[in-house]
Amino acid sequence: MTRKFQILTDSGCDMPKEYLQKHGVLCVPLGFAMDNINYEGECGEKITPQTFYEKLRLGSMPTTYQVTAETAMGNIEPFLNAGKDVFVLAFSSGLSGTADSFFLARKKLLKKYPKRKIAVVDSLCASMGQGLLLDYLIQKADTGAGLEETAEYIEGLKKKIRHHFTVDSLFHLKRGGRLSGAAAVIGSILKIKPVMYVDGQGKLVVKNKIMGRKKALNTLVDELFESMDGQDSPIFISHGDCIEDAEYVKALIQRRLPSAKITVHYIGPVIGSHTGADALALFSKGIER
Repeated sequence: MTRKFQILTDSGCDMPKEYLQKHGVLCVPLGFAMDNINYEGECGEKITPQTFYEKLRLGSMPTTYQVTAETAMGNIEPFLNAGKDVFVLAFSSGLSGTADSFFLARKKLLKKYPKRKIAVVDSLCASMGQGLLLDYLIQKADTGAGLEETAEYIEGLKKKIRHHFTVDSLFHLKRGGRLSGAAAVIGSILKIKPVMYVDGQGKLVVKNKIMGRKKALNTLVDELFESMDGQDSPIFISHGDCIEDAEYVKALIQRRLPSAKITVHYIGPVIGSHTGADALALFSKGIER
């Protein structure tokens, strides 16, 4: 069935380019600066995740920036001009101002194109949690559902997208103001690995403090199965250049659920700037956040 509107998202979703192209989704890139070079965004240089994490491990300190309202308008308007309505799924407002930029763009563009429709949903999700919500959005849109019906569906569903993740180093959480300096120092000495989630406001929350990397990875899988809504729901895994750990977690899941549909991909540089190398995250649909 023909899709009734154009779907846009941003690179906070960390979805593979091949996936986005296959499903006709326009992805607006967030940007970052590192070593006095601008990357991604509107006109920054390109960089592979592998190179980004290599630089991060060598001590580079990236700073990120959101999608601006002007950039958002520039990406939405061509579709409106072509007579298409637009659905925007935005990176969590609890972590970025990108969603606010899309809302502002919507307000301005609807005055210019009063006969068109624009839906903007603040996903309250991050990385492939946003990607998982995007996957459900695409499925809904491809049934021929209209813009309003799809927006109502996604607004409800976003409250059920669960994020379970851990980081290997506490430094970037401290640097981003999500962990005190003293806690980071003590945690590093004791080799504590926080197990975190994204709450109903789209913000990072520490749930458990686990001693040791392998135990933290096992805990992620245990928590995944405690909260999953049905065994047919897809499971996404994103990682900060630690593919062996991602494959270990994937194998643990498949051992307990052989039929699991699992997608594995990198945590992109923008989110990776705040989680650091070797972060690992699991995403699934649960009964609630």
